[in-house]
Amino acid sequence: MSELTVWYDGGCPLCRREIAMMRRLDTAQAIHFIDVDDASADCPIDRGDLLARFHAREDGTLLSGAAAFAAMWRAIPRLRPLGLAARNGAVLWVLERAYRQFLRIRPRLQALALRADSSAPV
Repeated sequence: MSELTVWYDGGCPLCRREIAMMRRLDTAQAIHFIDVDDASADCPIDRGDLLARFHAREDGTLLSGAAAFAAMWRAIPRLRPLGLAARNGAVLWVLERAYRQFLRIRPRLQALALRADSSAPV
């Protein structure tokens, strides 16, 4: 199994939900998750760059965007087939295009998630 570190934006409600789901699926605890908001976080690049795109380090190689998601998927048995498919350049290209489109609407989705979190019963 490869060594995998994932950096995520702990201040983003979408990111927190995504990482919570990945933690549940990562039954082997193969992924080391790092909240970029944690003051003691070991960040390999500028914090702003880490917050702008999803990043992971797989076997010493820093990945971002769809490639980082694919690495995370490969570490989780249920998602591994999707992660392996992304090793194909054409598949990764499509996933990266979709990820870039997501980044364009991410602020609106974050606002919706914040509203949903704030209206949830305690």
